[in-house]
Amino acid sequence: MTPEFVLTIGQKMLEVVAMLAAPLLLPALAVGLLVGMFQAATQINEMTLSFIPKVAIVGFVLVLAGPWMLTTLVSFSRELIENIPAFIG
Repeated sequence: MTPEFVLTIGQKMLEVVAMLAAPLLLPALAVGLLVGMFQAATQINEMTLSFIPKVAIVGFVLVLAGPWMLTTLVSFSRELIENIPAFIG
């Protein structure tokens, strides 16, 4: 197993992690920005006002994108496990 091979596996792993994290982080970022603008405009500084919408949108996105995320993670894991003999030899 060469260093280039290990780096390729690491790169693929980071790509999968970014691909799985983006659908959760981007809507949470957008909702946080909108709630922050609302709080700044109304001068309401309640912590739960920013927390609850983020949790709700992340839960909603997780319900919608969860099957795709699980399929992607399982296929990547299966690919790694099936290629163990190639990694060793």
